[in-house]
Amino acid sequence: MALGLLDALGIWTFCSLLLRGEYWMAVGLAVALALINWIYLSKRTYPLKYLFPGLFFLVLFVLYPIGYNIYIAFTNYGTGHILSKEQAIAQIESRLYLPPDAETFDYVVFQEEGGTGFAFLLYPKEGPALFAREGEVVPVAPGVPGFLDQDGDGVVDGAEGYRRLGLPEVVQNLSTLQAMEFPYGEKILRMTSLQEFAAFERRYRYDPEKDVMVDLLSGTGYRPVEGFFTSPEGEALLPGFTIFVGGRNFFALVTNPQISGPFFRVFAWTFAYAFFSVILTFALGLFLAYHLNNPYLRFRKTYRMLLIVPYAIPAFISVLMWRGFFNPEVGVFNQILYSLFGIKIPWLQDPFWAKVALLLNNLWLGFPYMMIISLGALQSIPEELHEAAQIDGASTWQRFWRITFPLLLVSLAPLLIGSFAFNFNNFTNIYLLTEGRPPIPGAQTPAGSTDILISYTYRLAFEGQRGNQYGLASAVSILIFFIIGTISWINFRFTRALEEVSENV
Repeated sequence: MALGLLDALGIWTFCSLLLRGEYWMAVGLAVALALINWIYLSKRTYPLKYLFPGLFFLVLFVLYPIGYNIYIAFTNYGTGHILSKEQAIAQIESRLYLPPDAETFDYVVFQEEGGTGFAFLLYPKEGPALFAREGEVVPVAPGVPGFLDQDGDGVVDGAEGYRRLGLPEVVQNLSTLQAMEFPYGEKILRMTSLQEFAAFERRYRYDPEKDVMVDLLSGTGYRPVEGFFTSPEGEALLPGFTIFVGGRNFFALVTNPQISGPFFRVFAWTFAYAFFSVILTFALGLFLAYHLNNPYLRFRKTYRMLLIVPYAIPAFISVLMWRGFFNPEVGVFNQILYSLFGIKIPWLQDPFWAKVALLLNNLWLGFPYMMIISLGALQSIPEELHEAAQIDGASTWQRFWRITFPLLLVSLAPLLIGSFAFNFNNFTNIYLLTEGRPPIPGAQTPAGSTDILISYTYRLAFEGQRGNQYGLASAVSILIFFIIGTISWINFRFTRALEEVSENV
């Protein structure tokens, strides 16, 4: 029954796509329906009945977005280039202009009795009246069936099934009435005011054989150049359209100085941010774990409970709190610094101090996690190793550096690499605290001094001063994908190597 309902819905959708001219989508839907029916009706495909739902959603929510993102990276898709070429042509051809000698009409508005459709009786300067309703304009005269001359003056002033609207009702529906258009030979009839209709003419016409958009008013030909129909003088018609640009977006990241300069600064800061975040949080977390692992420390449970609080509070709440702390005028940190030393630090306005603020904030958010995993790893190290080293005369530092730390790395190194990958894409901390700002002077793209690659990608896509640059943002996201993939590969190889080391310990 479920399969029958799916087929019925699929056939209805297939027919709708065909009527709309979406032939490729219709073919894809037909193939998908045929595949589903074959899987669930054939005895030879019994295992696929259970695998297909998972595979379907894998393709739909994972593989398709990845593939589409790769496709966008090789196009100029973005502000001004959102539409396909066919859609851009349709929009440009729909533009009208009103010639100085345009034919004008007086008019009366009607509405269907019991309906919502509108119609117009148009009265030209000469000739019969015209009845205009959606899709047609027909000449009418007294005596034509369906039309009325109610005052007997020889002019049609009514239509059966329609009621005449007064001026208040016309004003009430003015936006709808002004949007209505009616074909009139090569021209288009539209309302120009509350008193008048006029015959507009099309401004542009596309010649598919020459691939030229012709301005019918001036005779200028516009040829497609870089996703715009462009005149010989360089004037471009909007909107543009999406075209394939090859590897231009990737090359721009390294060859265009206004893009490559900010990009490499963002790239370098991304690695520095991830590296120092891991080092600082691990150092503080391990320091606290080492002391909390001391069985003779009083109130150990209380300390552990208090130190886990930053990890328990949602990160986005903590980051917004710290943004208030870093306020240069009323923030807690500057109030303390000013009362003690008479200084105020421009935490979020200066590039250097904004980076320091990010690292301090991430230290607060990340040290509890490092403390927890370090504490667990410390408790797994046999105490006999420390006792033997102590008998041999090793100092506390020597026992830590030669025994404790190497054994900690066996279990913690993969987690540290994973933490590096996480901070490499830590969009929440960056965007909520600094929004990637302060900006990099002279940058052509919306790059900030504290942007990392993921926030830079977001701002390219949605915050560019020159519009949204989805193609360039997709290129950066592919670069991030390969970097994270490389980090994951290193993690797997390193984990395997550490497992071999641990087997020999």
